[in-house]
Amino acid sequence: MNAIVAAERALRSAAPHQLPAALGAALRAEYGAESVCLLLADYGLTALLPVPDGSSPAGEPVPLHSGPAGRAYGAQQPQREDRDGGRTRLHLPVSVRGDRLGVLSVVLPREAATPEAVDELTELAGTLGHELVVAERDTDVYARARRTDRLTLAAEMQWQLLPARSCARPEYALGAQLEPAYSVFGDNFDWSADDGRLTVCVTNGMGEGMAAALLTSLGINALRNARRAGVPLADQACLADQAIHAHHRGAAHLSVLLVEVELATGRAQVVDAGSPRMLLQRDRTLSTVKLEAQLPLGMFEETDYVAQELLLRPGDRLLFVSDGVHAVAGPGGEAYGERALARAVTSAALLPAAEVPAAVLRELRAHRGRPEGDDDAVVVCLDWFGREPAP
Repeated sequence: MNAIVAAERALRSAAPHQLPAALGAALRAEYGAESVCLLLADYGLTALLPVPDGSSPAGEPVPLHSGPAGRAYGAQQPQREDRDGGRTRLHLPVSVRGDRLGVLSVVLPREAATPEAVDELTELAGTLGHELVVAERDTDVYARARRTDRLTLAAEMQWQLLPARSCARPEYALGAQLEPAYSVFGDNFDWSADDGRLTVCVTNGMGEGMAAALLTSLGINALRNARRAGVPLADQACLADQAIHAHHRGAAHLSVLLVEVELATGRAQVVDAGSPRMLLQRDRTLSTVKLEAQLPLGMFEETDYVAQELLLRPGDRLLFVSDGVHAVAGPGGEAYGERALARAVTSAALLPAAEVPAAVLRELRAHRGRPEGDDDAVVVCLDWFGREPAP
């Protein structure tokens, strides 16, 4: 415990851009670590990228979906490699409340890699994750380290709008991903939860490039402003509709799917205002949730919106997809469609919510036949577990 306290103290006292170096020094002193490397998942969820610690050049990217580091990231469990020379490399997941940030790789003398040490280092990897989230308010080091390529300005704006790519609570687990990660401009997602409810929205902004990014930014912030004012879900859509129309006078609109789930009961309210779709996987059966289509936000002045109800059961999985998923055409012109989407969702049935969006988007790329599409795509997965009854 003294070693954990010393390492945590080193993290808290370090400058924001020096967290890996500070933790590395503490682990060398307290655990006899020979090397320490922080790997962060890139924006496209294709690789784990090493963060420079200032003492040595950054290493090579590591596959995110294979190898021991990738398994630590995917399974969210420590992975161990016994190496030559009596050394052991530990790969420890770095996560914050279900948001998977990356992996901490630590090389120790084999005799020092005891079960107790592994548990303590796993705890410290979690502490590092929390410190990273706070540090990113004051430094660009970790945002730069996540990039395999330069983001377009529109994509930079979109990623700054996001809450996280995954999160988890006893009642639910969420995962989401945007594509193309480095040049997305119109699609986005948002979520927020308190003790009583979870709110999720998926947006698809009209247009391309900066125009779409600015429209989506206006819409997301208008929805957040209304939500934080405590107004009901349908009124959140109404107020955001007014904000967009006041600025664009009907020349631009934003498609939105808004969902609010009561955590105690699983009762959901849904506002369907545009092209994003919602699918329900229940008892191994996938179906499209039939909703009353309402106008996208900003088309007309003072549009009224009505919320529909849906009751979730423990074990349900909800998928939210933009038209950049279900309307994508393959090389022969055939649309991706509900049947292909159903196959992709079914093949990902055993994956946790945090991994489902990337799995669906990989299937989409295979259907499309080329790495980049003509439109943005967003996939959000919500696994509903329900709240345990009070004893």
